[in-house]
This record gives sequence, C-alpha cells and structure tokens, in this order.
Amino acid sequence: MTRGKRTQTAELEVRLLREGIIESAHRVQATVCDDKGRVLSVAGNSETATFARSALKPFQALAVTTTGTLERYGLTDRDLAIICSSHQGNIEQVRQVFNVLWRCDIDPSALQCPIPEGKQSPLEYNCSGKHAGMLAVCQQRSWSLNGYLQRNHPVQQLILSKIAELLRMPGEEFIQAHDDCGAPTYLMQLGQMASLYAQLSSGNNLDMERIVRAMTSHPNMVAGPGEFDTELMQHTQGEIVSKSGAEGILCIGRVGEGMGLAIKVMDGAKRAKRAVAIHLLRQMGWITPTVAESLAETYLNLGTYKRLEVLGELSLL
Repeated sequence: MTRGKRTQTAELEVRLLREGIIESAHRVQATVCDDKGRVLSVAGNSETATFARSALKPFQALAVTTTGTLERYGLTDRDLAIICSSHQGNIEQVRQVFNVLWRCDIDPSALQCPIPEGKQSPLEYNCSGKHAGMLAVCQQRSWSLNGYLQRNHPVQQLILSKIAELLRMPGEEFIQAHDDCGAPTYLMQLGQMASLYAQLSSGNNLDMERIVRAMTSHPNMVAGPGEFDTELMQHTQGEIVSKSGAEGILCIGRVGEGMGLAIKVMDGAKRAKRAVAIHLLRQMGWITPTVAESLAETYLNLGTYKRLEVLGELSLL
C-alpha cells in the first residue's frame, strides 16, 4: 500500500439523536484507495488494523474462480454469489448452498461451520456458502474434505496466496485468527482493505470481475432482503459492490473505477457503519441524492423518535 505524507485525520462521529438530543455516539474511521494501493482520502488513520471478517469473502472466493471449480461442476453466478455471502438462512439461500454441494457431490455433513441456535443444519449458518465454496475447491483438487478450516490446509494456503499476491506482501507476514465460523481471517490495515476492494471492482482481473458480476447480479444471495449490502447493490444496479463484516466492518468498491472504501466502527456497531457508508457515498458522488435519500429513510431514520446523524468527512491526501 502506498501512503501519502499524511494518513491520520479527524475521525467521523455517528450520533443517535432522540428527539434531537444526543443519546449515544460512535467513532468511525474510513479510508479510500485506488487499485494501485494509493491512499486517496482518510477519516481517522489508514493504518488502523482490524480483522477483515466477512468482508474477506469475495477474496476467499478467488479459490473457486481461479481453479476451474466453477466450470468443473457447472456452478453459476448465483452459486458464486452465495459463496461470497453472509446470508440470512432463508429457504432460497439455503437451497442455493445445498445446490453448490450437490453439484460437487459433497454431503452437507462435510460443512464445519456451526449450526445456528434454534436451527437444524449448518446449511442455515450465514457463512455456509463460503464453506461450500472451500469444499468445492477441495473436491476439484482431490484435497481432503476433513480439516479444510485448518490454516495449513491446501485450500487455506491457496486463499492466503491470492490475498498476499493482491497486497504484494509475503503470506507469512499476515496475522491470522479464527473467525466465528471457524475459518481463518486476517488482520489488515484499513488501507489494505480499501485497496483490495479497489482491485476487486477495477475490471482489470477476469476472476474478480466475475465475482463482482455475481454479487451485483444476485444481491439477494449476498445478504438478503432488508440487509444493507443487498439494498445498496439493488439501488445502484451494478455500479457498487458491497460486503459487510462483523464488528463494524464494511467495504465497498466502485465498479469500473478501481476505487475502494473501507469503514471500521471502533465499537463495532452495525447501525453506525451503514450511516457512514450513506454519508460518504453521497459525499464522493458514488450514489445519487435519490439513492442516498432512499437508503437514509431505512437506515438513518430509526423510528418516530430517533435518528442517526454523521459528523465529519473524508480528508484528501
């Protein structure tokens, strides 16, 4: 990642107002990069490090798109979208995950993600699509389906090599931890996450371009009705690719422009990352005022008596 002379500026603040009176506040940092890794603008510190969580899923899916797995098993863009998803576990989404496994001749019992509380199957877990994608690669490469979540398993080493190549750094330098679903996740600077999304959305790589097409063509698979990623991609009709992660992570790419935005809410609040995304996308002109107003009606106006407001802006470097 290439940095300018100044990478630290004022953070953003998201306030919850109850009838105009401040009740709560969240600190938020954000960074915009281009596909060369150059930091373009910052709120906070572009070098702030945090786990990428589910925002990593489109890049974990590179193991599927770069190995011939899609072609080998006749997987579609709809299947690829569910592989990139943090889904709601609704019937349509669960069936899509099952379809991936069925086409690859893998029994759902091979999934090592948890069974959600009150549910019957790991297929219903929000990361089951990602796990199905990893298993599909294992099947295609004749790798063991057991232990596919272990850091030294070939599928995890393949994923790490793809991410390391994009960030132009040795894979052994990455700090890893287990995500809630059991798969490895990586500690990254906000600038690195923004750079990844700039590359994802640039259109300069056929494998990543297919991932973007799958996500933007099937946004209901990526999250689900009422979820921010789905709503944003539906409203922007292929111009924006968006993927949220837990603990206040949200990453967005402007399709065809080679620009990426990474957001981190320091206390992990989901409501704050959505508010900041709307605020910054409107500021940068990535969404129209009409789209911004529509999203604000859902994600900023929280009821009759309370709403969110965002203070601050990105600073150009």
